[in-house]
Amino acid sequence: MATQGIEQPHVQRPRGKTTSGGRKPADAGPLTAYMFMAPYLVLFTIFIVIPVVYGIWISLHTWDPLLPVKPFVGLQNYVDLATPGSTTFGPFWNSMEATGKFTLYSVPLLVVIPLLIALMLNREFRGRNFFRATFFAPYVLGVAVIGILWRYLLDPNVGLVNYYLGALGLSDNIPWITALPWAWVSLVGVTVWWTLGFNTVIYLAGLQDIDPALYDAAKVDGANGWQRFVNVTLPGLRPVLLFIITVTILASANMFGQSYIITQGAPGEETTTAIWYIAEQGLRFFKMGPAAAMSYVLALALAVVSLANFALFRYRGD
Repeated sequence: MATQGIEQPHVQRPRGKTTSGGRKPADAGPLTAYMFMAPYLVLFTIFIVIPVVYGIWISLHTWDPLLPVKPFVGLQNYVDLATPGSTTFGPFWNSMEATGKFTLYSVPLLVVIPLLIALMLNREFRGRNFFRATFFAPYVLGVAVIGILWRYLLDPNVGLVNYYLGALGLSDNIPWITALPWAWVSLVGVTVWWTLGFNTVIYLAGLQDIDPALYDAAKVDGANGWQRFVNVTLPGLRPVLLFIITVTILASANMFGQSYIITQGAPGEETTTAIWYIAEQGLRFFKMGPAAAMSYVLALALAVVSLANFALFRYRGD
């Protein structure tokens, strides 16, 4: 052909032009990202930033919503929480101790038991989907339903748990919700039964994300089941473990409904958690200033625990 050997000139297309349909994409200016983020930022500001700032302001006052005058007291509400003998020192730190006990008792169980269940449900067997749904089902129930249900089941006098224990020839007068350590056993047991389904689903998602070739390679190298679990499964689940441990600690530290409905703080105030005490002071006795200060002390403690958890997993990951 006559055009063979003739070099075709290179034509540079103008910027911003496309070849599909002649459409011109909008130039991404510096404000484009903020435009997409604007709806979230608006909601985040309204429902998070403003309440946090307003809560700090309330904590600096003697704030009773029923009174027109709300005297400014500075950091006195925080000082009272650190001053033995003040009206808020003893009850608040007792509730923090109860919160710490519940977290210490429940978190290991909610980390280990769902992992074991997920390992079993990750295998191929008939009826697997049924068992997955069965373990997750209690999680969809509200805390009010769970609390009322188990309060009657665990009632020392008319509860079905003691009734069936007696039918089996065991002790039928266990004070499940009125004495220690049974009150903690009840609260922890109910919470584990209720919420383990959520952690199990997260574990299952993490297990299915691990490359099966890693297990095959471990088998070729002669690794047994335990060695494959330690050297393949756990490292593959490290991000999932970080998420589950952090979320479970935060959820356990914010426990309120179970103790409020099932044990009602009994015996005495032993199972009165920090969230319950804060809500009682602020919403029942209208001591909004001290209640806000307690909330920020609890939030600071949870932030420290979460940061320590992240640092620990990052160290082990390195």
